[in-house]
Amino acid sequence: MLAFLRIVALLPAFLIINLVILGVCIARPFHRNNVSMAGRAYAWMAPIVGLKVTVRRDSAVTLNQPYVYIANHQNSFDIITVAKAAMPGVVTIGKKSLKWIPVFGQIYWLSGNIMIDRKNTGKARGTLMAAARKVRRKRTSVWFFPEGTRSYGRGLLPFKQGAFHLAKATGEPVVIVAASNLHNKVKWNRWNNGEVIVDLLPPILLTTEHSVKEWMLICHERMQQHIQKLDAEVAEREKSR
Repeated sequence: MLAFLRIVALLPAFLIINLVILGVCIARPFHRNNVSMAGRAYAWMAPIVGLKVTVRRDSAVTLNQPYVYIANHQNSFDIITVAKAAMPGVVTIGKKSLKWIPVFGQIYWLSGNIMIDRKNTGKARGTLMAAARKVRRKRTSVWFFPEGTRSYGRGLLPFKQGAFHLAKATGEPVVIVAASNLHNKVKWNRWNNGEVIVDLLPPILLTTEHSVKEWMLICHERMQQHIQKLDAEVAEREKSR
């Protein structure tokens, strides 16, 4: 019964939120804060599925400062959990094919996100260089899911190097966005599905001390360690309830 009520509530909520976001994006197309606004709006659906989302930002991560954000990508619920952590002035790197999804694709495009053709390596590199120019010119932050795909409970997958090449090219720091485990956490017939904690860690400047690949591995290790720390924290909170 609860699952049915949730679905009944979720479908109109998703439709209304998308229409509101689309209206804002049409009124101010490609505005630097559209992605952040959309992320907060989608997070309104978290309580419907019984989730509490807590976002914590390290004090060293300042607003209106360009960063290259890298986040772990778990499943489709990321849009109502991790997306809440999108800071003002950020755009994401996404697949070009997203623009063909009705309504969501138009929102994604009008939000000023950068669309990349992953099937064409040459075009993908060109898009990254265009993104680097955008960061320098507009002081925009860029958000990556460096795993390149959802992990679906397989743990943190290996990273791709695109985010780190961009950070090197722009000279902007990398900010790790780590979210606690959400795999198999949502039970549609359970009232309280617990908490998801999303932490924005202190910025990391990619110096010449390490190569791009080495920095990629360092960031992967730091994210993995922090996710484990968050999982332990969530488990402890659930035990104390």
